[in-house]
Amino acid sequence: MARIVYGVSGEGSGHSSRAREMLTHLLGRGHTVKVVSYDRGYRNLEGDFDVFETEGLSIATVDNKVSVVRTFTENLAKLSEGIKKLRELRHVAFKDFEPDAVITDFEPMTAYLADHYDVPLISLDNQHRMRYMRYECPPELRTDARTTETVIRLMVPRPDASLVTTFWFGETKNERTFLFPPILRQEVRQLEPTAGAAAGILVYFTKGNDPVLELLRAFPRERFVVYGYDKSEEDGNLVFRPFSREGFLADLARARAVIATAGFTLMTESLFLRKPYLALPMAGQFEQELNGLLLAAGGWGKNVRNPGVEAIGDFLYRLPEYRARLDEYDAGDPAAITGKLDELLAADGQRVKAMKREH
Repeated sequence: MARIVYGVSGEGSGHSSRAREMLTHLLGRGHTVKVVSYDRGYRNLEGDFDVFETEGLSIATVDNKVSVVRTFTENLAKLSEGIKKLRELRHVAFKDFEPDAVITDFEPMTAYLADHYDVPLISLDNQHRMRYMRYECPPELRTDARTTETVIRLMVPRPDASLVTTFWFGETKNERTFLFPPILRQEVRQLEPTAGAAAGILVYFTKGNDPVLELLRAFPRERFVVYGYDKSEEDGNLVFRPFSREGFLADLARARAVIATAGFTLMTESLFLRKPYLALPMAGQFEQELNGLLLAAGGWGKNVRNPGVEAIGDFLYRLPEYRARLDEYDAGDPAAITGKLDELLAADGQRVKAMKREH
């Protein structure tokens, strides 16, 4: 069995949700795993796994747009604490633990230490689609695409194998990259989706998006169930719900459709449940732009960069068309990625060690 360091990005809940499924599988196979995460990832995992809390990067937003200035200043403020944590991490997770392999879900400290200590590195995330998978990119986004690929290289410098989760399967750029269906929470896989005539439309914005809520008031016959504002009240056709994992999943299962930013986790869960999706990608986040483009290319929903009443109305009018396409959506085999992990990590990680030597 292998000794594994597993780095998990703490941004949002998608990384830790995916890591929970992988960690449960790895521990069930008898591997010894030390998890490294921060912020929400640490909070989501520390009660059930051996987790080292590190410092991590964060992205600051204002009015649904990435703020470069705030992102820079907020991360700069963490610099001294981050250096201290890096030194501690070197001893706890590498010098003392002596891992056979490192898995990183877009967590940079573990990736750089794997390179420093010459330990085989496996990236397991959805971000590496933008580095190692070919896709059609419109001209106006090509500069952002190149910038994003550079950022990914900086975050994860030299993966020896890349396990990429995606709902759109393009050609890979090398033989060390493997594409797999999205990793979904067991709670989502166990849901029984419904969508009756009286069902509402789920709306979710993690940072708040008041202008879009105002646009939704132009559709008084629709009922919009809104999460992300952490309050419980009704305001016309807007029904606000406080945070609740169980409540959110129940509303997702019975929703007629979903309106949200173009984050990977909610989008893939919605596709699995056959829910038409109106994607409002956050400006300045190329991954969300790409998610929205691929969603629209699949015919499973609509991608809108500058929302207005007309665009929302068009989405609502075309719901039957999207549902018909979603009936053909293939959620894939959830065991495929765990099978590849088992192959790479068998016999103390001999396969991934061989890939590192070849790399």
